[in-house]
Amino acid sequence: MSITLKSLSPSKVIGISRQHPVLAFGTAVGFAIFLAARYLKSPWRKLPPGPRGLPLLGNALQLRGSQQWLQFTKWKQEFGTTLFAADGPIVVLNTQKAAADLLDRRSGIYSDRPRNIVAAQILCGGLAIVFQNYGPLWRRMRRAAHEGLSKSVVESFKTTQSNEAVILASGLLDQPAMMDNHLRRVTASMIMSVTYDTPPIVSETDPGIKAINDCVARLMRAALPGAHFVEFFPWMRHIPSRFAKWKRDAEYWYEKDSAMFETLFDSVREKMSRGIDRPSLVGTLIKDAERYGLSDRENSWVAAAMYAAGADTTSAALAWWMLAMVTYPEVQKRAQAELDAVVGRSRTPTFADFHDLPYIRAMVKEALRWRTFGPVGVPHCSAEDDWYNGMFIPKGTIVMANIWHLSRDPEIYGADAADFNPARFLDTNGDIAPCSPETKEEGHVMYGFGRRVCVGKHVANNSLFIDMAVTLWACNIEAGKDEHGNVVPIDVDGSVEGGLIVRPVPFKVDITPRFPEAVGLLAGEREFKEH
Repeated sequence: MSITLKSLSPSKVIGISRQHPVLAFGTAVGFAIFLAARYLKSPWRKLPPGPRGLPLLGNALQLRGSQQWLQFTKWKQEFGTTLFAADGPIVVLNTQKAAADLLDRRSGIYSDRPRNIVAAQILCGGLAIVFQNYGPLWRRMRRAAHEGLSKSVVESFKTTQSNEAVILASGLLDQPAMMDNHLRRVTASMIMSVTYDTPPIVSETDPGIKAINDCVARLMRAALPGAHFVEFFPWMRHIPSRFAKWKRDAEYWYEKDSAMFETLFDSVREKMSRGIDRPSLVGTLIKDAERYGLSDRENSWVAAAMYAAGADTTSAALAWWMLAMVTYPEVQKRAQAELDAVVGRSRTPTFADFHDLPYIRAMVKEALRWRTFGPVGVPHCSAEDDWYNGMFIPKGTIVMANIWHLSRDPEIYGADAADFNPARFLDTNGDIAPCSPETKEEGHVMYGFGRRVCVGKHVANNSLFIDMAVTLWACNIEAGKDEHGNVVPIDVDGSVEGGLIVRPVPFKVDITPRFPEAVGLLAGEREFKEH
C-alpha cells in the first residue's frame, strides 16, 4: 500500500495511526526528516547575523530612533549588521570594501531602490530620480541629468559659483550671527542659477526658495528609514485618504509641488523663446527633450531632483566645515597660509588657482568625510538572490551603506579618523595623493555608489572649493562669545538636526576680516561682477 503525503487528510492520518501505528510513526519520522533537511539546505540559514527583533515587528521599532548610524556602528562590532523589517531583511554595509564589492562591482544587482511608499510613490508620484526603481524611465531621466551636469558642462557654471562665493564672504563679515542663513542662501542661489538660470537670490527666505526647500525637507524626512509605519506594513497604503492624514497630505503636496516645478521649467522655456539662452540644466533638458523621450512633467522633476540633491546637501557640508574651522584653528591657519602664498591679498581666489591650492582641495574632501551630511545614504535594493562571503542576500533585501562609519573607519583613515585633518589627503610633496579606487578617487563615499552615484558631484566639488577659498581668504572664523566675553562651548560630537540630510545644530561663531582691505576688495569684486 502506497500513501503520499499529499493524500493525507487529518481524518486519514487518525485512521492510519489506529490501524497501522508503525506506519504512522514512520511517516511522522520521515516528514520530520524532510523538514529538517529542507531547513538545513535553506539559504535563509546563511543570512548575515543581526540583532534580535520582535515577533511580527522585527527590528522596525529599532529603526525609528534618531542617529541610526551610531547604532549601526555599535552593532557592527557584534553582528555585521542585518536587521529585519516586517516584510524582509535589511543589510547594513559597514566596510568600504563590502560597499564597493556589492554596490559598485555588482551594480547590476544593487541599483534598485526599496519600495518607499510615502517619499517615492506618493510625494513624488514616482518621478524623483533618487527614489525611483531601476528601469527604463529612471535610465532616461538619469541620462538627461548626467549629460546636463557632466564635467565638461559644469565649467560654464564657474562664473556663477565665483560670484556667489564673493557674496557669501561679504555676508558672513556683515552678519556673522546669520551664518547658517548665509550658507543656505548661497547654495540655494547657486543651484537655482545652475538649474533654472535665475539671478542671485538675496535671502534664503525668498518665497520661491522657501517653497522648494520645504518640499526637499518633506522628502528627506519621509525617506528616512522608519519614518512611516506604512513602509513596514504596505497594506496601509490601501487605507482611504480620508481616514489617513499622512496619505492625504502626501497626495496634496505632490500636486502642489509638481505645479511649482512645472512653472519653474516653463519660465526657462519662455526666456529661451525670447532669445535668452544662458547655460542651465533646464535649458539643456528643453533642447534635448526628444532625444531623452521625457515629458515636460518628467523633465521638470529631473530639474527639481537636481536642486533637491544639491542645495540642502551642499549647505550642510558647508555648515559642518564651519564647525571644523572653529574647532580646528590650526587647520584654518594652514589653509590661509596657502592662500596668502598663492593668491596674495590684492585679489580674491578664483578657479584659476585651483591646481595651486592642494590644501584647500584636500579640505573639500575632508569636509565631506569628517561629518557626512548623509550618514546612512539612500538605501539600495537587491534585484535578485545573491551570495557574498558565504552569506545569503535574498532578492528584495534593503541594502544600506553606513556612510558615517565608512567615512570614519580607523582602518582606512588612521587613528585620527575622528579628527578634521585635510593633510590626510596629501602626499609627501604636499600634492593631492591618489585616493582609494573604492572611493572613485574622491577619498570619501559621500557621493554614493555604482549606477546611483551623484550626478551633481562636479558642481558640488567646485562650489565647495571656491566658497571655502574665498571665505578663508577674507575671514577669520572663531568660536562665538557670550555677553561677558566668554567663549560659548560647542558640543562637536553632540546632536544633529535633519532627516536623511543632517547638519549641526546652530552654534555661535565670530567672523572678522583677516586684513583691513578684505571688506573693500570683496565689495569691489561684487560690484564688478554685478555689472
